[in-house]
Amino acid sequence: MVRPSTLAAVLIVWVVHASAFGADVSRDQQYGFQRTIVTLGTYRGFMLEPTRAAADGSRPWVWYAPTFIGVLPNESNRWLLSRLLEDGFAVCGVDVGESFGSPAGRAAYARFYDYFVRVRGLDPKVTLLPQSRGGLMLYNWAAENPEKVRRIGGIFPVCDLRSYPGLTRAAPAYGSTPAQLERDLNLHNPVDRLEPLAKAGIPILHVHGDADEVVPLEANSQLLRDRYQRLGGKMELVVIPGKGHQVVPEFFESEVLFRFLSGRRPLLDGAP
Repeated sequence: MVRPSTLAAVLIVWVVHASAFGADVSRDQQYGFQRTIVTLGTYRGFMLEPTRAAADGSRPWVWYAPTFIGVLPNESNRWLLSRLLEDGFAVCGVDVGESFGSPAGRAAYARFYDYFVRVRGLDPKVTLLPQSRGGLMLYNWAAENPEKVRRIGGIFPVCDLRSYPGLTRAAPAYGSTPAQLERDLNLHNPVDRLEPLAKAGIPILHVHGDADEVVPLEANSQLLRDRYQRLGGKMELVVIPGKGHQVVPEFFESEVLFRFLSGRRPLLDGAP
């Protein structure tokens, strides 16, 4: 057990380092765990503290997206995130607004990654948890930082800008027109940026419903799986029959997803 005086000293060191990093911090709680709200420049992020250290003494963490401070993650995420926290994982997120994976959003992710690793001492390799449009944010950051990613486990994640939100809606976040964004799509579209992840050997698992009309399975997780496997990457796609883009236990209380994110469950050999 950490003595109160030791804990206080650690907190003082964090505050000093955070100040030197240009960060403002405040603390509250979520799901009954301590949460630190971090402001870097014009962006805010959070870090949920695990109740105990990981079994191997490391400081693993899960990066959740999309984050909207005060909105997401919310009660629907309690089951999965609480189990990870109880397992010794920190849980972090960055609020980059409706950036749709844009370069500005990716730059904010890069800055917060440095903060979480250098100031908070989290592991250099992070596990990614993209949910819905969070797929655009995390996959685009991962494509530029494959050496920093341990694994990716997604809940019906968006994988193609053309599918959601569409190029017309996404273009302003990229500071471009729809036509310009289409010409540069290979620089900004998760399904077109998988080669670095495959070369790095990053395992991926998605849970996605076959009745999803908001983020259709075929144009997102299935397309990403097909392309990733052609590149030699390992990916398992768990299809939930009859379920759409909805908050149901099959997605948000998935034992398969939890075990994958926590490192307890490898991908199935020859997973379809």
